[in-house]
Amino acid sequence: MKKKDLSRRKFIATVSAGSVAAAVSGSATATAFGNISIVNNNTGKLAILGGTPVAPEKVWPSWPYVDEKVVEEIVKTTRSGIWCRIQSANGTVTRFEKEFAKLMGTNYSVCTGSGTQSLNTAVEALGIGPGDEIITSPYTDPGTIQSILVSRALPVMADLDPDSFQVDPEDMERKITSRTKALMPVHIMGQPCNMQRIMEIAKKHNLKVIEDSCQAHLAEYQGKKLGTIGDVGCFSFQTTKVLACGEGGGIISTSDELMDKCYTVQNHGTAKDGRTKTIGSKYRMNEFEGAVLLGQLPGLKERHDTRNRNAKYLTEKLKGCPGLVPQKLYEGTTAGSYYLYTWSYKKEHFNNAPREKFLKAIAAEGISLSPYIANGLHREPWTDHIITLPEYKLMFGDARLKKFKKELYLPKCDQVCQDMVMLWASGPLLGTYADMDDVINAIMKVYDNRDKLNSI
Repeated sequence: MKKKDLSRRKFIATVSAGSVAAAVSGSATATAFGNISIVNNNTGKLAILGGTPVAPEKVWPSWPYVDEKVVEEIVKTTRSGIWCRIQSANGTVTRFEKEFAKLMGTNYSVCTGSGTQSLNTAVEALGIGPGDEIITSPYTDPGTIQSILVSRALPVMADLDPDSFQVDPEDMERKITSRTKALMPVHIMGQPCNMQRIMEIAKKHNLKVIEDSCQAHLAEYQGKKLGTIGDVGCFSFQTTKVLACGEGGGIISTSDELMDKCYTVQNHGTAKDGRTKTIGSKYRMNEFEGAVLLGQLPGLKERHDTRNRNAKYLTEKLKGCPGLVPQKLYEGTTAGSYYLYTWSYKKEHFNNAPREKFLKAIAAEGISLSPYIANGLHREPWTDHIITLPEYKLMFGDARLKKFKKELYLPKCDQVCQDMVMLWASGPLLGTYADMDDVINAIMKVYDNRDKLNSI
């Protein structure tokens, strides 16, 4: 079967031998992954054009995750009167730091008030500051570059691998200058960057590696947890993340010396011995955030495994649809965090319909897919702002700042911004196979009716 000729009816036939009978009866059909529910009207008229939706009033597992254990930890903390980590050596933050380190395979972790704060703490602890450069990805949350800017270093943008949506190590290497002190790969969507190549480049040029693992809790690459491959790894516990407490951040490293420095920086420059030794903001996590995180730990691995299982199911069942190509995973990726589950939208396989029309049609079927980052950070006004600042002019000079602006031509990142489609995954990927079937059936229904999309 030619992929470009795949229809909804042919797709159903490839799912299982009994799918035709299931389509008639409305029953569930056994597959290698379990039961797939075939919806009777999937091959009919698009819902946006008056047909019946595949999944009307779709309800996904709620997020953020809350159970009685989480509530119990919050109540216990409230009643204790210990609301700040410095009040007790055995408070919720300290206990969570120990558990998180154990989970990640390190000796220590340090928690902060946000992922951005964790990244900035790492930058400061590594001694990176005014006049230095860090190479990173433009396809990320602004917190990535702000963690560099607040230390008055220069965030240098490298382009992407458009198939993986990750920063391209080869372009990273091309952007290295005598001022470069570190590489900051971003494990976007919770999937690993090409860390083997990045670490080779870092070793060759004697650079530090700060892993922005803010979306990548428990993800694994070549047998190692993300965050433990570079010099330091930073995480976010913001409310949408797969381990969440509203706001919050965490830092891990295999270097105990570096972790001591991170603790000092985030504790307004005051070390564990009580002496104020360096420059640092007060980035401490509070005890309520620690309580929420502790309450989520018992089922964290089970939820992680469920997301990976459902992601595998989606990838397998949709591999015959040429119009949606899943995010490429680098060799050695054994588990993802699946903060987001993403595809590249190939409009040439959808009758050249713009992505927006495809998304409207899918939404009418009851499945909410969306773009992610509208513009790479290379297209945001901060790039013009910093070159007007006296301190950046003084530190870098006109010639370097002009080169910085010139190098912001990043067409592959622009392509990703235009083509990417996502299913937000923290909650939805905790669903059942029947929930995944709804996604599959909606996508294939729209694909089968792709000749109607431009009339929407």
